[in-house]
This record gives sequence, structure tokens and C-alpha cells, in this order.
Amino acid sequence: MVPTSGEMLSLWKQLWKTRSWRDRLRPEIKNSWERSVSYGVDPYLKKNPKILPFEEMNRKRQELQEFLSVALPTVQNLFEFVKGTGFVVALADGEGTLLVVLGDEEGLEFIARANFIEGTRWSEDVMGTNAVGLSLVEGKPVQVYGYEHYCICAYNAACSAAPIRDAQGNIIGVLDLTGPFHKVHYHTLGMVVAGAHAIQTQLALKRALKETLAASQRKAAIMEAVSEGLLVTDEFGYITDINRAAASLLRVDANSAIGQNLAKLLGEVEANYHFINLVRARQPAVDVPSTITTGSRKLSCTVTISPLVDPQGSDQGRVVVLRDYKRTCRLVRQMISAPAQITFDDLVGKDPRFLQAISQARAAAASNSTVLLLGESGTGKDLFAQAIHNASPRRHQPFVAINCGAIPRELITSELFGYEEGAFTGAKRGGNPGKFELADQGTLFLDEIAEMPLELQTNLLRVLEDRRVMRVGGKEYIPVNVRIIAATNKDLAAEVEKGNFRRDLYYRLNVMVITLPPLRERSQDIEVLAQYFLRRIAEKLGKKVEAFSPHTMTIFQNYPWPGNVRELQNVIERAVNLATGELITPDLLPDSLRESLPNEDRDFPDTSTIRGAEEYVIRKCLQNCKNKSQAARELRISRTTLYRKMREYGIPLGQRRPSRN
Repeated sequence: MVPTSGEMLSLWKQLWKTRSWRDRLRPEIKNSWERSVSYGVDPYLKKNPKILPFEEMNRKRQELQEFLSVALPTVQNLFEFVKGTGFVVALADGEGTLLVVLGDEEGLEFIARANFIEGTRWSEDVMGTNAVGLSLVEGKPVQVYGYEHYCICAYNAACSAAPIRDAQGNIIGVLDLTGPFHKVHYHTLGMVVAGAHAIQTQLALKRALKETLAASQRKAAIMEAVSEGLLVTDEFGYITDINRAAASLLRVDANSAIGQNLAKLLGEVEANYHFINLVRARQPAVDVPSTITTGSRKLSCTVTISPLVDPQGSDQGRVVVLRDYKRTCRLVRQMISAPAQITFDDLVGKDPRFLQAISQARAAAASNSTVLLLGESGTGKDLFAQAIHNASPRRHQPFVAINCGAIPRELITSELFGYEEGAFTGAKRGGNPGKFELADQGTLFLDEIAEMPLELQTNLLRVLEDRRVMRVGGKEYIPVNVRIIAATNKDLAAEVEKGNFRRDLYYRLNVMVITLPPLRERSQDIEVLAQYFLRRIAEKLGKKVEAFSPHTMTIFQNYPWPGNVRELQNVIERAVNLATGELITPDLLPDSLRESLPNEDRDFPDTSTIRGAEEYVIRKCLQNCKNKSQAARELRISRTTLYRKMREYGIPLGQRRPSRN
């Protein structure tokens, strides 16, 4: 079980309090802590104090301009892979000074607390044990987890770093991934190592090209050290060099390919025009999606092209790097957890119909069949979809959700199936994969399936049957292996009879049907769910709100809940936000809930309990007295006690609530 932030902090403090790190930490972490002590680093630093002045930072970047120009594309690509996970990507120089830090809003907010920002130095002598500093000392990839950090400002972080070396083996920089400790994945360090390796490879390539193609043995060794497909052409398109990886991807013999024209070797068929034109152009290209046809095989890949130009500006050819697109996507999806967070343990309830739905969903998770979730809005169809995915053999693969009713009619086709470059005005360069491609090997959740346009239903049926898609503007089919979970709040059978939904698609989806009961039919679950939401929301908002008044629960039980579980959760969150005491009382509820009761029952506490009787007496006394001083005297309590009781029962301090006579 992943520890909480509080538990992680306790572990860190325990290490310091007991001085037990010599026995409890990994050897390299223990040695780093010992060095940090000898440097005199303050373990209770809350922020990095070492920030370079603006002028000095600019000077450093100018000195390292070549290193930055080579490393930045890899840093940006790695950031695109981890975007939305709360992690940030950082690039440091050989002294541990952060040159580049990229992250989304969540990630940047997380690291700002410790000043993990551009211009700060994270060597051991400044900030003690951390991944950047330790990687510089150890000269190898390292991962520092939570309480292993020397300074308290990083106790809740997980950092993975790998050194970047120059041709002589000297460390010239560090690539780092930093984020919340509970989100770290065991593949995270592998991503950093791969990124550092990619930067080193690009540095090696640039150096080799500078030294010309004369050192053929050394050049060949470098090319074969690159795991990606790599080939070089002259200015006329004839292959001068090709590594085994590229020859394997293109299904050609490496020796016989040298000297052949690339276009003729592949065959100047229409399917290859995009790739051939990329190579022929004198413009650089970075990770451009492309399709290459070799015989009967179609290779989906990303293409990076660096033009070769002599000092006089003359065209000398191209360096072409090929990366198998499916292999790259599959690796990234395995490294980054899918967004599905809900499991069956998170589904709360004891109603027999609800438990039957969970039982059916568990059975569905074990199969690969299509699932159709039926239920009113707010019953938790999206939560069931996530739980099914996370209990299935595909749980380590992506979970991709799309709301068919929330996307404009003219965009939903390209969202589902993707599009090729130039397919329409505004299409992204290189095209864009659709949700089916992104969900390959995983689960695609089609919410509000009944809202899908009729003309698109035909295309969806074809994909479900053929297990392949064609992008908008494309000419080639792309195989996909996707498990479909669909959901709707409508009666699909009735929609079929009305002509709003295709009959054949209905029967294709109607394999494992799971109906989720509305909350008004799960009366015994209302209190269970309310208590569950109260605990979670109060903890999230940091408020001490612990229970519902009996009258509040009576209102909950009598209200029809047209918005179902989602409405109940929203009502409780609103009440917790408004609460000034430990109890949720009726005055904290929306008018629509209180008005659902008969007039004589509204705003009236349940006097069957001691607390309810006390609340009633206080409310009645406040109504009959001229002011609070008189009410306190009548009740024989102090004004301080009266105010405390009013806050406890949610009685507004500035007015008197009417009560039943």
C-alpha cells in the first residue's frame, strides 16, 4: 500500500529523530546522507536557497547553447509523454544547476514549494541527498523516493535522474523526472535513462557529422549503437549509410541498400509519397508521423530528419531517424499509468440490485466482450467502466474515454478515428491519432453512445467487426485491439424503434448489459453513500465536519434524487463548504431538498433525540426572545455557550429561524 503524505513525513522525521539512517537506508542513500551531514546542509530547509542571478543564468545558457539545442527536443518529447501526470521534466548542467524545467500547472505548483525551478542548484553540498546531486556523484541513474531525500522540502517527492556524458565520458548534465511520490511508476527511471541515452545519441550524431563521414569504422559503430532506425542519404536521395535497425524496419538488406536510391528502393507508390517528400525537402523534421509501405507491409513510424549542409550552405544530404510508432506508443502507455483510477473497492452500496450490478461487472471484467452500461445520469456508469477496466487483463494498458454527446457533430469522426495531415483546414501537421489508436491494447469507453450520429454509427460498427480504423483523409487501415465499454441513459431498444439508433449496432453492443439502479430505488444506500462522501470531502477540504443531523438524513431519505449519486455528492460538498460546526444541518442544504418535505416538516429538528430536542428548544427560545442575551437568560446558559450551540446546530448567528408552533 502506498503511504500517505503524512506517513511519508513521519518516516523522514523518524530517521532524523532516531539517527537510524545508517541501518535503514540503501547504501548509496546512506553514504549520501553522511556526505550531506559533512557539508553542513540544513535538513529542515523548506526551499532551495541557491538561485543564480539572472545575468549569470543567461551567461551559463549561452555557454551551454550547443548542449541545450541538442537536449531540448528530447526534454520536450519526454514532457509530452508525462503531461497530465503531475511530473515535471528537468535538465541540469554538470554542476546540478537546473537549466530547463517543463511541467503542467499541477507539476509546476508541486515543485514550486521547494524552489525546484530554473536557476537553482541541486548538488549535494547545497541540498543534500536528491536525485540530481546523487546522479552527479554516483555517475549512474538513480531514483530517490520520498523520505530518502535529505531535506524536508522534498519528503513528498519521487525523483529519477540519469547522467548525460560527452564523448570523453565526462558528465555534462543530468536529466530528471520529479513528481509526487505516490504517482511514481517503476518505469519512470527507465524513461529518464532512455531520454538521457537519446540526448547522448544526438550529441554523438552531431559530433560524428561534424567530423565528416571519413571515419567510417567509428561512424558505423555509432550508428549501430542507436536503437532507432538510422539512415543517411546524399543530396540526390541515394543511401550512403544505414544501420541494422533501419534495415530491419524497412525489410531490406543493409549491404545491398547502400548506393540505392531511397525512393526506388521503397517503391514510389502513392502510399510512400509523404515519407519520400519529407526526405527530399531541405527542411528539418522532428518526430513526424508517417506510413511507409514495403511490399505488403505497412510501417507506421515517426520520422526525424536533419539536413546535411556544408559551411558554404550547400546541400549534402539527409540524416533520417525512424522510430516504430506502435512500439513507441506501447512503451509510453506501459510507462505511464492509465487515467482509470476507480476500482470495485471504491463502489459503495449494499442494495441488492446494486450488488448484482457489481457482480455482473466483475464477470464482465474477466472477459473481452463488449459491455453496455445502462442507467440514469449520475448513477456512476463512468465509475463502473473504470472499475471493469482496472479489474481486467488490460488494466496495465490505456483507458480512453470519450463523451459522444459532448463533442460537436463535425468533430466526433476525427476524434474517434484520427486524421491525416491536410485532411481538412486546420489539421495538425503530421496528422493526429484518434481515440481508437490511443486505446490500442486497452479499453475505449463510449459514454452517451445514444447521442452518436447515425452516419458515424456505421463506421463504428465496421471498426467493431473488422478491428481496424482508417483516419479521416487516410488511405490505409490501421489494426487496433480495443475492448469497448459503452454507456447511455436512454432506452436503446426504444431508440432503435424510433430510427435514432442502428439495429445492427445495438445488437453488436448488447452483449453484456449491466443496469445501474437510480439512487431513489436504493434507499438503504443513501445513508451509506452520504457518510462515505462526508468523510472524503471533509478530509479533502480540511474541515472537521463529522455527521448529519437526524432531520438532514430524513430529508435525504425523502428526496427523489433526480441527479442520483452525483447530485448527492455535490449536495454534501456544498454543505461541508458552508458548515461552521461539526454537523450537517438542514439549513446547509439547497432549497430544492428542503422543499421536498411537507411544509410542517421543513427546518424542524428531530426531537426524538437529545440533540434534536436541544436544537428545538434553542430555536424556539430564539424565536420568542427579543435578542440573544434574553434567550441566553431564558435558557440559563452564557451567551458564549449560546453562540457555540448555534454554530453547532447551523443556526445563523444574524437571524432567528422560524420553527413549528
